[in-house]
Amino acid sequence: MSLAVVHARYLILEQFRIPVAVLSAALFPALVLVFFVLPFDWAGDSAQVTRSIAQLALFGVLSGFLFTFGVGVADDREMPWDPYLRTLPAPPSARIAARLAVGAAFAMLGVIPVVALGALFTPASATAGELAAAFAMLLVAGLPFLFGGLAIGYSMPTKAALPVTQLVFFPMAFGGGLLMPPEIFPEWLQRATEVLPTRGARDLLVWTLGGTPPSALATVSFALWTIALAGVAGWAYRRDEGRRFR
Repeated sequence: MSLAVVHARYLILEQFRIPVAVLSAALFPALVLVFFVLPFDWAGDSAQVTRSIAQLALFGVLSGFLFTFGVGVADDREMPWDPYLRTLPAPPSARIAARLAVGAAFAMLGVIPVVALGALFTPASATAGELAAAFAMLLVAGLPFLFGGLAIGYSMPTKAALPVTQLVFFPMAFGGGLLMPPEIFPEWLQRATEVLPTRGARDLLVWTLGGTPPSALATVSFALWTIALAGVAGWAYRRDEGRRFR
């Protein structure tokens, strides 16, 4: 545990050495909220604006997971420091636990401005219990993208990881209803997008805030994506370990 804490401290300091990266991760979802949610008149529609804020918070968390673990891990693998760390007499679990904890913390950082702006400038409302459940669900909802990011990061160089991450995330974000509510999609598209992990994550989060429960298809698809991507991430890590350290 002490080794994981030391490595987490190192990763945090490394992140803060590039302030613009921290600020962009923290403020991008809030800027989307400012331009695409706040200008509308939400008077008397508290439930809808609450869902919109939740979707943008989820957008920030999922993009943070995917880019931090996808592009970040790929970049680390190309630096001489990462192979050196792997040669030290310390369990890999310490490094992995530290990376997961720091990545989750920075991904959740983008939620704070979104929630603050929503509370101050919109009629969005949620009980303390709903907020606690929503914050916990954000971490659960990010699991497929955490594992997907690790799979990309451990199997691709940085030049490939960045465009692949972008090509994977933004269509999924749109199809999953993170940028606009899926209720405005045609009926066939609403049904089709339930197989996406973003749609399952979105529906589970909205449910914690008093929305309708997710469909069985969306829930099962989300679980299957999580299990499958966890397996791919484990395979990619073992493959990278075997190729570079045999």
